[in-house]
Formats: sequence, structure tokens, C-alpha cells
Amino acid sequence: MKKALSFLLSPFFYLGFGLILVVFHILQVIAYNLFGYPAHKKVVDMLNYATLKNLLILGARVSFHGNPELPRDRPLIVISNHQSMFDIPPLGWRFRKHHPKYVSKIELGRNIPSISYNLRHGGSALIDRKNVKQALMEVIRFGKYIAANNYAACIFPEGTRGRDGILKKFKISGIDALLKTAPNALIVPFVIDGNYRLFENGFFPLPVGLKIRYTVLDPIEPQQMPLQELILKVENLIRKELEPAGVLEPAHGNT
Repeated sequence: MKKALSFLLSPFFYLGFGLILVVFHILQVIAYNLFGYPAHKKVVDMLNYATLKNLLILGARVSFHGNPELPRDRPLIVISNHQSMFDIPPLGWRFRKHHPKYVSKIELGRNIPSISYNLRHGGSALIDRKNVKQALMEVIRFGKYIAANNYAACIFPEGTRGRDGILKKFKISGIDALLKTAPNALIVPFVIDGNYRLFENGFFPLPVGLKIRYTVLDPIEPQQMPLQELILKVENLIRKELEPAGVLEPAHGNT
């Protein structure tokens, strides 16, 4: 029965997703050019909300957990694991009051309705992973930007999506650059549990009835420990939260 539903509902999911991207792309262009950043941000908030709600077509049960008190008078560095291309909407929606911005590969800044426009005009960092100098300078610029505005910088330190859900080793360089340019930032671990299952069998058919869980963990003051210790702590906190899902590798150090 589930397999039949997967074949039946997957086209409707993709149709809904495509319509959301096209409609909200047009709305973003209008809002940004006529009314500026505040209106553009509201449109992006609703884009993220609509994208999450589109998962209901597949019968997915999406839940948010953890509600720590997060300040709005200082920048945040949200450190998340990375499971699929659908990881941005939960971050955008959950941290909408903190103006979330992203460290993203430069390729995503082109040719994707809604997503590319928001990355280019919403204040995110687009890095060329083949150009170390460009990537570092862009992250430094980005860190200064979030520090000046008390925004939330969202970063995936695994560097690439874990399509099997297994947590990869965290890279230090991006977080290090952000902390140096936004030294008063608060670290916020964010756990994505279940997004990888959307595409574990490819792009079609998509599974139905998934349980997808997003969790905000307690914030960490980065000044209280050395950088490598800090990143290992965040990695292990996320690892521990993923334990019930069985998507773990043995703990390891960072280099």
C-alpha cells in the first residue's frame, strides 16, 4: 500500500514544490525591488513555511523540538548537520525571528527559482569550494555582516550532504572564520533527523509517512573553550541526538 501511495503522491509533491518555487520567486522579486529587505524577508519566511507544509502531501509528520531562549541583541552561529536539499526551510522557519542567513556553495546562487534569488539578495554567503581564497574572504565578509546586524549565520560544517543520514566529521575553517569576525556570536546546535530519508531511494517515488524531527539544542558560549573542543562538543551533541535513529559513526577528533 505504501509503495502504491508513493507512486501516486510523489507527482503531486513535486508539482506543489515547483509551484511554490515559481510563485514565491515572483513575490520575492516584487517585494525586494518595491519594498526592500523587510518585505523580502517576510516573503522568504512564507516560502519556508509553504515548503514545509508541502511535505504533508506525502503524509510526512514534521515536528520541532527544543525551545531555548535565544537573544536577539547578538549574532548567532547555527551549526547544523546536513541531510538533504530540504534542510534550509526548517532552519529558515525556526530561526525566522533571527534573520537566518546561510553559507552555501556558489552553484546554488544560479538557476533555481526562489532559492537562488534569496541566496543572492537575502544576505547569504556564496562560496566557491574550488577557490579557497574566495571562500575565506566571503565567509569573513559574511561574519562581519551578521555581527553588525545581530543576524543568525547557518552553517553545515560537514561540507556536503549526508545522503545516508550518517553524521560526517565537522570541518573547522568556516566556523573559525565566523567566530573571528563575529566574536560575540552565540553557538546554537541544530539537529536535522529524517530529511535524508526523502531521497534514500532516489528522486522517485518518494516515501510516504516519514517522521521528520528538527531540534534546537541549548546554546553554547564559544569563548569558554578552545575552538577544536567547541566543535567536537557540538558535533557530539548532534551525534547524541541522532542516536535513536541509528545514524552514527564512532566519535572522532577534528583537524
